[in-house]
Amino acid sequence: MRVTSSMYYNNIYSKNNSNLQSELFDVNKQIASGLKIQYAKDDVRTFVDTMRLDNEISTLGQIEKSTESGYKIANQTDVVLNEFGTTMNRMRVLLVQAANETNSPVSLDAIARELRTIEEHLKNLSNTSINGQYLFSGSATDVKPISDDGTYMGNDVALNSFTGSGTGQQFNISGDELFLGEKYLVRRQVTTNVVNTNLVSDFPVGFESPNPNEISPDSTIRDLMGDTDAADTTPKHHFYVRGTKSDGTSFSDDSIVLKDGDSVEELMSQIGNLYGNTNSLKVVDVTMNSYGQIVIQDKIQGSSKIEFNMVGAVDYNLSDGNDRADISDPIYGTAGLISNLDGGETDFNKFVLGTNTTDLYVKEFVKSDLTSATASISNIDALLYDRTEFSKEGSILSSTVPQIINSTNKFASASTKLSEVSSSTLNGSTFRLEGISTSGNAYDIDIDFAAGGSTFTDNISGNTYNIYNMDTPRAAADGDDVSYQQLMDVMNMAITENYPATSPGTDAEYDAAIILANLEGEYSIGNGGKIEFQDRLNSSSLAEVSLYDSNSGDFSAAASLMTFNSNNAIVIRDPKTDFFDTIEQMINAVENYSVYPDADNKDTRNIGIENAIAMMDDLQDHVTRAHAQVGSQSTALTKSIERTQILEISTMTLRSSVIDTDLAEASLRLTQLTLNYEAMLSTVGRVSKLSLVNYL
Repeated sequence: MRVTSSMYYNNIYSKNNSNLQSELFDVNKQIASGLKIQYAKDDVRTFVDTMRLDNEISTLGQIEKSTESGYKIANQTDVVLNEFGTTMNRMRVLLVQAANETNSPVSLDAIARELRTIEEHLKNLSNTSINGQYLFSGSATDVKPISDDGTYMGNDVALNSFTGSGTGQQFNISGDELFLGEKYLVRRQVTTNVVNTNLVSDFPVGFESPNPNEISPDSTIRDLMGDTDAADTTPKHHFYVRGTKSDGTSFSDDSIVLKDGDSVEELMSQIGNLYGNTNSLKVVDVTMNSYGQIVIQDKIQGSSKIEFNMVGAVDYNLSDGNDRADISDPIYGTAGLISNLDGGETDFNKFVLGTNTTDLYVKEFVKSDLTSATASISNIDALLYDRTEFSKEGSILSSTVPQIINSTNKFASASTKLSEVSSSTLNGSTFRLEGISTSGNAYDIDIDFAAGGSTFTDNISGNTYNIYNMDTPRAAADGDDVSYQQLMDVMNMAITENYPATSPGTDAEYDAAIILANLEGEYSIGNGGKIEFQDRLNSSSLAEVSLYDSNSGDFSAAASLMTFNSNNAIVIRDPKTDFFDTIEQMINAVENYSVYPDADNKDTRNIGIENAIAMMDDLQDHVTRAHAQVGSQSTALTKSIERTQILEISTMTLRSSVIDTDLAEASLRLTQLTLNYEAMLSTVGRVSKLSLVNYL
């Protein structure tokens, strides 16, 4: 076979030239671009790996950006809480100075003014923002968290930085947690506010007492309750105790009856037993401070439920065969009613001066500036436990007792069922609702809870209406399913005088009445779990409201299932925090020159400077814990940033190994291909010089 030039060209030059040029083009492309491939078709595997790594690098970049943004918030929060700590330290120093009883009113006024300045500074710190976002508003970062009156306006939502697939890191402390959070290690503590002295030493008959001025646990009941003649052994001192236990169970007890010679310690021991104390287990500590006031501390951490109220009574004349201090004595037409003591004298000085008009002495252990809800109860503060009117300021009426869910110790909300707060089932019970409407008219309502359907009755008109649920079809609600919102709807209809058109009313009429009532007023549950009414029509409302269990004040019946407003012992320590309300109480103690709680002070509910110091310690501990949480968040965010940066570098290195050109290798490859190409051209050149003879 003869070898032709075309055969040489096709076999030596054409194919090799094309391949070599392609390879030279590719390697030049790699050197120029720095990449191994340009298109997916060049190498599908490399392309897929590169896209996956690019996505990983992009994700890591997002994580780093999110984490750095969260860190800025956490770091700024850390700075603010540092200032919080410094400011609160200064406040505590001022409170300690104020507690010195040598201070004059002028000195206390000066301290109070500085405390007010500190309060404003704390509010300003609380409203700190960064890049237009408030630090302590939860997720409502555009809402100023603390209002001028100290109310928290944000929410309780935590903000999280994106730190990876399905993972995040909280970077904020919401104001709900900081200003309204709970101190779980704190035990609730309440105190009476009436200062007790030795009454026997005041009586000018020459009675001798080992404690002529003060009352202590070692004092006798005779010292505590006074006397008008020689000591005797007749059990004549009656004590009526009402309150709430740690588990939320209410109690009402009239079983404590003591003799003259019994000790105050015995009284305190029996009070403890009512809360559940036994010889082997104490659930509360009952003590007495240096002012003769009874202090009860819950032994269970994190509970905000214990309440206390006590009335003492003694009949100094038993010779008539009656014991008027016993509310179940046959002298009374209806046994067991605390109102049987209404005619008693509360001022022992009248017995000392001989100006008393009765032999019945009623001793108050707790006093409040509360008004009776009914004409049947006198103005004896001690008797007004929970049949009292909501406080009023302008257009707002407020209750005093927070509604707390028994199982969680959380504040109730509008959707919470009453049965979650009550001490037992509501079915079969009745609540009394009475007062003055927004128009100035009296209203009188019975709210009846029943398993077969709850109703409320207007005792003035005699009409009874269903309390409808939201089921399909609508029906009167089971007593244990009635929510606070349904209760507040009834209260709003009563206080605005908007009732269903007919009795018992259809669900449509019931809803229409609620809508009309809401145009004139609104009930709600605030951050502190207290029921509040807002009069929409009047800046200074005429309205009055009292809500209580129908068994209230009846010691012959079961204790009240629930309490909404009461004359109870003053709370001086509690797991729940209301930061600025507590600050306000502290400053008020200084402004009122109150070293200790004293019902004779112009502010009967004042906690006193000594208690304010203890409350400040709790607040500082609470803020310190929040600060520690912020510190741990900052540390976690810093670690996350560092970890992300390391992963980013590692991923970029891996991507480089997959897609980037090795320039040294590519240069060597280019040299080799160039030599091959030149050799091929040289060979082809030599073939082209062959004569015709060579082909023959």
